[in-house]
Amino acid sequence: MNENKGGPWGPSGGGEDGGSGGEGDGNGPKSPWSQPPRKRRTPGMPGNVGSFDDFLRKSRERFGGRFPQQDGRPYWLYGLGVFLLIWLVFTSFHMVGPQEKGVVTLLGRYSRTVGPGINFTLPLPIEQIQKVDVAGIRTKDIGSPDPNSENLILSGDQNIIDLAYSVRWTIRDPQLYLFQLKDPDATIGEVAESAMRAVVATVSLDDAIGAGRGEIEQRVQLVMQQLLDRYGAGVHIEGIAIKQSDPPAAVNDAFKEVSASQQAAQSDINQARAYAQQITARAQGEAAAFDKVYGQYKLAPEVTRRRMYYETMERVLSKVDKTVIEAPGVTPYLALPEIQRRQPQPKETPPPGQQPPTGQQVEAGR
Repeated sequence: MNENKGGPWGPSGGGEDGGSGGEGDGNGPKSPWSQPPRKRRTPGMPGNVGSFDDFLRKSRERFGGRFPQQDGRPYWLYGLGVFLLIWLVFTSFHMVGPQEKGVVTLLGRYSRTVGPGINFTLPLPIEQIQKVDVAGIRTKDIGSPDPNSENLILSGDQNIIDLAYSVRWTIRDPQLYLFQLKDPDATIGEVAESAMRAVVATVSLDDAIGAGRGEIEQRVQLVMQQLLDRYGAGVHIEGIAIKQSDPPAAVNDAFKEVSASQQAAQSDINQARAYAQQITARAQGEAAAFDKVYGQYKLAPEVTRRRMYYETMERVLSKVDKTVIEAPGVTPYLALPEIQRRQPQPKETPPPGQQPPTGQQVEAGR
């Protein structure tokens, strides 16, 4: 209060050098409100009076005196220039991957399609690029193997089939894929369901769950490609894979029993056919052999007839013990071993206390 010299806002009169109240060089205060006396600080340290002005002065000297001053010239022009430079670099140069294609639009309208590599476009929002993967195979699953969610389709013989399958496809034309259809993925799924129902409606249940599945997949792929080309979808169908082809869960057990019976019947039919083929082959062989014998018979009937007689008798008499045929100049054969076998055996004296064998028992023993 003593230093204020009569006023709360600093000295009201002149100083010793006749100034208007400044303390030092007599130039007077820089503002109408003089600052109260403060403690002395080391020059150059933060917090000194006028340190911000010194910083601005040094900055102007560093930039050749062209740095904006505090007298109204804007500081944000330099920041705006840096921002514009960064914006031009990041929105004008684009890196497209080796499996991608870039679709460039000019003010929202299709302009061109660029290939892999570094590509240049006008900055946003004048031109915009959208990268599309054209080499990757996309998969869409339709139906589910879960028994709780069924995808029922009617077959050509009025049976119901639970089908679960997947569609594999790639992008052939990025322009059509992006701009022709509103939702290409949903359209592909709907086209797949329509094509599958149309094809299964022309086949039987056995074909749909058995050997005809491969043909169904090929037909569905062809129908889908034709429909999508008509829509201008710009995609290529790589293939269809049927993951599940079963009757509905409510009749699945009964159907399995019927299938097991059919398989057993088919197995018996196959065995019968194999046996018939064996018999037929044997008969054909015998017929061919008879044709050969008949050819020889026509050349020499008497010799062939006697040879056939001998062969037949050889097969018949080979199952008996001995047979004597009396013919001129042949010594009769006496079957001594047979006679000895038929001679009665000597009676044996039974042990004491046992009955002698009866005649029937002796004859049986022989």
